Amino acid sequence: MLWEAERLTLESWAKRRSTAQGLAVHARIVLACANGWNYTVVAARLGVGRDTVRRWRTRFLARRLDGLADEPRPGVPRTITGAQVEEVVVRTLEQTPQGGTHW
Repeated sequence: MLWEAERLTLESWAKRRSTAQGLAVHARIVLACANGWNYTVVAARLGVGRDTVRRWRTRFLARRLDGLADEPRPGVPRTITGAQVEEVVVRTLEQTPQGGTHW
């Protein structure tokens, strides 16, 4: 069962350009399953495997919207924070380099 607030959030994630593509696909999978489509139909329409559909639907049922985010990857933890990454991206996009006219 999909709550109305969840449906609105999933539709937003699926349509918004700034959403990470992985999250958008996960949202589309859950929405398609909520429409009553079986795994085979969802997989064919979205161009993913049946196991992928099963995995994301199962994670959604277990943890709702929080289950659709990717799990942390194995390996060495990041040495910079998300805020630092955002600062560099904003500075790159909004400021002109010293002595230059553009990047």
